[in-house]
Amino acid sequence: MIAALLAADETRFILPHAVEMIFGSIAFFILFGFLTWKVFPQVNKTLAERSNKIREGLEKSEEAKSEAERLLEQYRRQLDEARGDAQKIIEESKRTAESLRQELVAKAEKEAQDIVTRARADVAGEAERAKQQLRAELASLSLELARRVIERELAQPESAREFVERTIQELAATASPGGNGRTS
Repeated sequence: MIAALLAADETRFILPHAVEMIFGSIAFFILFGFLTWKVFPQVNKTLAERSNKIREGLEKSEEAKSEAERLLEQYRRQLDEARGDAQKIIEESKRTAESLRQELVAKAEKEAQDIVTRARADVAGEAERAKQQLRAELASLSLELARRVIERELAQPESAREFVERTIQELAATASPGGNGRTS
């Protein structure tokens, strides 16, 4: 059984012969040395370049992000200033419009007052002309009436004498400073 176990041990592990092991190890170390001497530096250089590009890209993106944030803040400030300016312009426009409205109302009130004043003056002038016309007509009618009354009075001799005496007395009373225009 022991012999069977030993025989089984030899078949369980397959090991190369010692010469193969030596040549394989030498080839491995030569290949490893060549890779270390030529390939690994190139791979490391490529990895370093790639790492530098990534780092530079990250730095540039950080700078761009910072610049974008700065510009965004600047644009926000400008927008706030523009909104403030727009609000000031709106307020100024409202004040100007109110001032203009008040001026127009005052001007319209003055024009209305001038129209009323002219209308009153026209009415007063027309009333004065109408009064003068009425006075002239009244004077004309009074003279006509007086002429007819005098003609009738003078047509009767007794009443003509009374009329003349009464008229003389009235004229005398009117001419005296303290007279009331009548005789007793």
